[in-house]
Amino acid sequence: MVSDDRYGSDVLAGFSKQRGPAPILELPIERGLVLEETGTGFVGAIVAYANGMIELEDRAGAIRTFTLGAGYLVDGSPVKLVRPLPKASTPMRSASGSVAVEGQRARVALPSRIFVEGRHDAELVEKVWGHDLRVEGVVVEYLAGVDDLESILRDFAPGPGRKVGVLVDHLVAGSKESRIADAVHRGTSREHVLVVGHPFIDVWQAVKPARLGMTAWPVIPRGTEWKHGICEAMGWPHDEQADIARAWQHILSRVDSYTDLEPQLLGRVEQLIDFVTA
Repeated sequence: MVSDDRYGSDVLAGFSKQRGPAPILELPIERGLVLEETGTGFVGAIVAYANGMIELEDRAGAIRTFTLGAGYLVDGSPVKLVRPLPKASTPMRSASGSVAVEGQRARVALPSRIFVEGRHDAELVEKVWGHDLRVEGVVVEYLAGVDDLESILRDFAPGPGRKVGVLVDHLVAGSKESRIADAVHRGTSREHVLVVGHPFIDVWQAVKPARLGMTAWPVIPRGTEWKHGICEAMGWPHDEQADIARAWQHILSRVDSYTDLEPQLLGRVEQLIDFVTA
């Protein structure tokens, strides 16, 4: 006998279990994000946020304040506004571009040394590489010229663990400086001494001219003391040594980091630091 079940065997067949409401996307607030506030229909971009409140500005320049949370649409989709995500911390950089080491005292000075020609060279190296040198325990001394470099090195007595790096101005082929460097590299302590240099007449030129509002450093005629000639060309006082000192302090004040220096100097100083700390 066939049963006539007009309602079928399962009136709920074909229906799935009812799901809860779809989760609302949480969106970190960000300046410039365009929102519609559903309660008022106000549409605008986020221009400010603080203390759980945001300000929206519409196309007409009208600004209204709302609270964080749900009740907003982005491109027609509901969103819940939440506080902005914390930015990932980035390591601090020293003026030389290296990762700055915080909270560490300067190391006891190594026996090794870096010699530079003059006071201005030493001040520039200190300003850009001072952090690195203190972390490594490297002392920079100035020589007041390189004419007596060979005798200075004999007195210092370089050797294993007691290296010397020397930074020379105007180290170009045929110059006095190049002849002195060659003599040092032929000496008995050559394995423990490295003499490198840049091509500039003076370390002043290692500062990019754009930092002083120039396209290039002035060309000074032979027979004119170079620094005096530079000051004269720049319209700076130059009659006394104090004038030259003030000119250098002005130039040095335009240097904040390695990006203000020419690469011909950067590479040589890094080379010396690597040599004496190896």
